[in-house]
Amino acid sequence: MSKIELNEDFRKALDLMENSDKNVFVTGRAGTGKSTLLSYFQQNTKKRVVVLAPTGVAALNVKGQTIHSFFGFKPNVTPDQIKKSRSPNGATNIYKKIDTIIIDEVSMVRADLLDCVDKFLRLHGPKSKLPFGGIQMVFIGDLYQLPPVVTKNERDVFKTLYETPYFYSAKAFETLDVEFVELDKIYRQHDQKFIDLLGAIRNKTITDEDIKLLNSRVMPDFEPDPEEFFVYLTTTNKRAEEINEQQLFQLKGMTHVFKGAIKGDFGNEYLPTALELKVKEGAQIMLLNNDSLGRWVNGSIGKIIEIYKDVLEDDREEYVIVVELSDGREVEVTPHTWEIYDFYVDGDKLKSQTVGKFKQYPMMLAWAVTIHKSQGKTFDKVIIDIGRGAFAHGQVYVALSRCTSLEGIILKKPIKKEHIWMDWNVVHFLTECQYSKAEEMQSLDDKIGRIREAINENLALEIVYLKPNNEKSKRIITPFEVGEMEYKGKKYIGVRAFCNSRQGERVFRVDRILNLKVLESPVLKE
Repeated sequence: MSKIELNEDFRKALDLMENSDKNVFVTGRAGTGKSTLLSYFQQNTKKRVVVLAPTGVAALNVKGQTIHSFFGFKPNVTPDQIKKSRSPNGATNIYKKIDTIIIDEVSMVRADLLDCVDKFLRLHGPKSKLPFGGIQMVFIGDLYQLPPVVTKNERDVFKTLYETPYFYSAKAFETLDVEFVELDKIYRQHDQKFIDLLGAIRNKTITDEDIKLLNSRVMPDFEPDPEEFFVYLTTTNKRAEEINEQQLFQLKGMTHVFKGAIKGDFGNEYLPTALELKVKEGAQIMLLNNDSLGRWVNGSIGKIIEIYKDVLEDDREEYVIVVELSDGREVEVTPHTWEIYDFYVDGDKLKSQTVGKFKQYPMMLAWAVTIHKSQGKTFDKVIIDIGRGAFAHGQVYVALSRCTSLEGIILKKPIKKEHIWMDWNVVHFLTECQYSKAEEMQSLDDKIGRIREAINENLALEIVYLKPNNEKSKRIITPFEVGEMEYKGKKYIGVRAFCNSRQGERVFRVDRILNLKVLESPVLKE
């Protein structure tokens, strides 16, 4: 964590989180470091912070609690029930001591659940008349990834109450002032062509050329070499289990069954791996923790090459699993203990205590992994089978963006445009966020003034432009006209300019210019 690159977006997010009481929504494409940012903040903050997540495993990964657990909500809680609920365990005092609540993986949080949180905190938080009891709320996640789950039975009723299932459609969110921070720099992939392709898939602006490039990776008869550590990404748990069981069965040798140990309050929804872990020498596995010595991270892929019994200092025997990682290094893996935390008040401080433990080898079989479980992970080589194309919003994007390169992807079947599902409500919400952020930084009048200044002085402008597909583009332009313009009968304020990257005249809508600065010297046309 000490080597974290504090780029401009990171610094802005951290400053808002640590040095203000403003509510913040931190988003960004896959691989932009959202988890790294959260971890860094947790380690360095002086605030009284609670970190929550929608699922048990997500909460475990951020050393937090589930939203339901922290507030004592029942599984199917509704906002109108909150009035009747009491603070769990008589812990009313804790909610009055919180400075900041962070909700990670917020794309999976439903609008009604966020309204429950708001109602609860208005009852038990420090300031009952303010949204969320006056507590700073920080939301972290990518709305283009996996969405909230609304069952078929709930769908019709849900639509009458909320515009969308997403957290931003909560009634509490309408009254909330939220700062928008988008992490732009991608750390997972380095090939710009692949990054652009993922961006087009993310917001469904994919062209025929993009589809052609993507489908150049179609190899229906591909059989992975066991030495190459390919991970099969599936849409269902059932399919992943079938592949893993079949591959394990085909291996010769003895099956080792390692039984995990639970102490205290550690519910099944928190289990990161099987309570009874079945492995053999030769099995492909995924490691599920960040090694304290830095030898592997959560999501590292490897192969078991040896399982042997070791004698510990107290004469107890313990198995050691030797794993060859995908980069060729060999590591010895011993049982790991995961802990579930509960928050409590000690004087004026907010502290956490362990309420449950789970001890098990930090691994799972990983010839195949569900797309859902792959979220947040990074793989070098993946096999993707779209099956019948029954993908939810964001699933194709999550699957493809797990991989570090296009060359590492194998498609069993071609991907078509209709396989890529996109919720246009998400696009609309994020576009509004971009606009309000741009207006806050530079008003429309200010932008027009700067453009006129550049025209009068014959200077170029560097602009960040929000394209119609909701992608940001940085360009250098030399403007020569600004004012009211018309396109297909609709009037707007535009700027006519020479665009250096396109080497030609272009018209840009001023309201879609997110940021601009006047360059000190004119840019010559090539």
